[in-house]
Amino acid sequence: MTSSNGLVCFTNCLLPQEDGSLIEKDLWIDDRRGVVLDSQRTFFLRKERPARVIDLGGNIVSPGLMDIQINGAYGFDFSVYDGDEEAYRQGLKTVAEKIVETGVTSLVPTIITQQQSLYPTILNLLRPLSGPNSANLLGWHAEGPFIQLAKRGAHLPEFLLPAPEGFQSFEKVYGTENLAVTEDWLMANDGDSDTVGVRIITAAPEVEGVRVAVKEAVKRGIVISIGHSICSTDIAAAAVVNGARLITHLFNAMPQLHHRDPSIIGLLGASPHLASNLSPKSPASPTSASFTIPRTPSSNALANRIKGALGEGPKATSEAFDELTTPPQTPVLAGVDSDLQLKKGEKAEMPFERPFYELIVDGIHSHPNSVRLAYSAFPEGCILITDAMKILDPHLRDGIHEWRDGKRFVKEGDKLYLEGTDTLAGSVVTLDKCVRNFSRFTGCSLGEAIKCATLNPARCLGIENKKGTLRPGADADLVVLDRKGYVQSTWVKGKEVWSRAL
Repeated sequence: MTSSNGLVCFTNCLLPQEDGSLIEKDLWIDDRRGVVLDSQRTFFLRKERPARVIDLGGNIVSPGLMDIQINGAYGFDFSVYDGDEEAYRQGLKTVAEKIVETGVTSLVPTIITQQQSLYPTILNLLRPLSGPNSANLLGWHAEGPFIQLAKRGAHLPEFLLPAPEGFQSFEKVYGTENLAVTEDWLMANDGDSDTVGVRIITAAPEVEGVRVAVKEAVKRGIVISIGHSICSTDIAAAAVVNGARLITHLFNAMPQLHHRDPSIIGLLGASPHLASNLSPKSPASPTSASFTIPRTPSSNALANRIKGALGEGPKATSEAFDELTTPPQTPVLAGVDSDLQLKKGEKAEMPFERPFYELIVDGIHSHPNSVRLAYSAFPEGCILITDAMKILDPHLRDGIHEWRDGKRFVKEGDKLYLEGTDTLAGSVVTLDKCVRNFSRFTGCSLGEAIKCATLNPARCLGIENKKGTLRPGADADLVVLDRKGYVQSTWVKGKEVWSRAL
């Protein structure tokens, strides 16, 4: 239903603010242009009143939820391509049309490590796409193949790769045209330069060539995320200094927090003292003020260690409890006598921004205490994701389900693991449930939890003026939630695309 003058007013509702608060205020949108309006300017300049007024009965009207790491849903796996482009596009369309029932209005399809020859084709098919009654597909997230064998999780080891030629290795795998500068990438194939487009690469900074590739990838508008890695604190911090701005599913597929070498997780609490000197001191260069990058075991060495530890060839184990990491080392700090802060509340400046970090808040991938600990350390960087697999479907029953390459999933509630192992293989939790869980696990307000699935991911991707916000001019992608966080209706570009049956 379209209003006669294009103006729609949501009233008797709560609006999430960018500080995480909820305030009682009307929201005006233009359902013809599909954008959020400044109600005061519209009323006084256009001298018009909304032709359609919707009383929400005290419910919440929020920016639509954004899922920036999702592997598939409703029977379709983004990583599976059998040569039929039309069938693949239809699969994308199916997911985009159905997922709105979970409040998601934007998603970044994620493909996991796979045969090198498939990447250029699949990534090209995953260009930004939007339909009249569906969620927005914002681009692609390539999780692998430049990841660490010891923290591969459900990724197939035979497809993992180093990047000996740095960014050129990235181009050979993903396809040069898929890694073009953002504007050129969006304009290719008759695209629109105003389109919101997203590209994310998850890689392990300690893998050969990855650190060299990060800077060039960032220059081209690609978000580099640290994940499936055993890197030390120094290597993780160096990656952030070079432009990495995200951590893939925090706590999972990485070394666990250790007080002498907090590794990737420790980036959430990066110390101004350590970071300002950018360095544990190198024995070869006592006055050096740059990062010393220690050597880490090669994939072959790690494979041998796995075989030795197990007494047989590698087998899937629970990545959360993998102890195949380099021994923690206490850093020798460079002796710089920096000034101290004298005024209460004044904080030392950081030479780099702490990265955003993803959390799968299904109560399985991370304990509620761990979720609260991460959020307490750095609330502004928290991003909720599902990491959902193709069997994501709120209506699907528990049991054994087919996956790919002859493997099968076992679904038990929100838990999903590879049959015959205890290896977690993504999730089947919906993003709206993650929001509810997050509020309960951390004790934060519903408005603050919503922010972690809307504004924070949009800020990470640099699209916060168009998505994840209620700013005037932003896309009118909305979700109406009741006061317990359950989805009542979903709107895309000002049009209602799903509503709960009464």
